[in-house]
Amino acid sequence: MGNICRSPTAHGVFRHLVQQHGLEHRINVDSAGTHNYHPGEPPDHRSQRHAKRRGYDLSDLRARQIVRDDFTRHDLLLAMDWDNLALAEQGCPDEHRKKLRRLTEFCRRHDASVIPDPYYGGHDGFEHVLNLVEDACEGLLIHIRQRIELRTTDFLGDRP
Repeated sequence: MGNICRSPTAHGVFRHLVQQHGLEHRINVDSAGTHNYHPGEPPDHRSQRHAKRRGYDLSDLRARQIVRDDFTRHDLLLAMDWDNLALAEQGCPDEHRKKLRRLTEFCRRHDASVIPDPYYGGHDGFEHVLNLVEDACEGLLIHIRQRIELRTTDFLGDRP
């Protein structure tokens, strides 16, 4: 929603995975909220603190609202819950709707339909979000690596 808890957490976790796998030149990671509640603000201090304990740095991220160009510029746009998915769909041009998904669709170990908002919760809420996000981001990286491999194979064609 406001791009200060869940989205920047996912941004930081996925960026870390991308860098670990040496894919930062092939995969662009960004985050935005559906609302313009906190433009230019850093992630919530609790999100930063919990992420840092697991080795993720969110300090350079700043909140922003999704803009129309995001739908054309990115291959995949992931929402944290059904409400934010519906809001993203409202602003998304029809030809880019197939790019919209929920992050939890990529979970491999957890059975969750959404990443719950930890904003009004305590310590456990932020830890739960990190557990779900780490799981989903690992699955997302597998999904993207498969797509990259397909694109590379398609590009190379039948050349020797």
